[in-house]
Amino acid sequence: MIIKNNTEIWKIDFKNLTTLLIYNSYNETYYVLYKMNNLILVRHGQSLWNKERRFTGFVDIELTEEGKLEAERAGKLIKELNIKFDAYFTSQLKRAISSLNIILEILGKPNVEINKAWELNERHYGGLTGLNKDETIKKYGDKQVQIWRRSFDVPPPPMESQHPYKNKINSNISSESLKNTFERVIPYYNEKIEPLISSKKNILIVFHGNSCRALLMKIFNISKKKIAKFEIPTGNPLLIRFKDDLKVQDYKYLDSKRAKKILFNV
Repeated sequence: MIIKNNTEIWKIDFKNLTTLLIYNSYNETYYVLYKMNNLILVRHGQSLWNKERRFTGFVDIELTEEGKLEAERAGKLIKELNIKFDAYFTSQLKRAISSLNIILEILGKPNVEINKAWELNERHYGGLTGLNKDETIKKYGDKQVQIWRRSFDVPPPPMESQHPYKNKINSNISSESLKNTFERVIPYYNEKIEPLISSKKNILIVFHGNSCRALLMKIFNISKKKIAKFEIPTGNPLLIRFKDDLKVQDYKYLDSKRAKKILFNV
């Protein structure tokens, strides 16, 4: 950005600028310009079990070819913003890690430090893990499955010791509701991520549908009733810009053609 005064022309690089004070001599007024705090949230690209409509949870499933393409498209959309990121976060599950790595390749940052946290993992689907969603509806009824999937505080049946995927999950957790997921995501965000945003840092998080839903509840103060209806599209970056008080300034999905309806107002 070029700013002129009576005797000088300044070229301002906003990438590394936090606050700029400008004096307008014409009307003797000072203006304060602030650098926005940018947070981008991305749900990982389509996984094999997303495609097969199976409950995935803590099971470590690979991306499909379409999922890899979704991550590539996400990377290209993010690159167009020309944001200099200060930190990168993801879960400990490879569908999210792989999606972030693909995005980082597009951004030309393949070797940066990545913060991997189990707190950002998908919710644990307990005894539903591995089951096809349509077949589960036929067995238990749509109403019951919707309660397990979308209620805030009702977890699915626990994963028993004889469950076929029990030995593929390294966790003492047997099942989680969105409330349980919220109770691990938000403390991690409050401790590790929000202070960075407060310090004018730009953050990229690649994680999962339910861990993202939990975080959006905090950021936008979404009610339990509304979050039950809110879907997170795979591989579509959500850009959120904050004011200095960490209230949301504005937000948008970068791929507007694939954007889900946003059910909250700011």
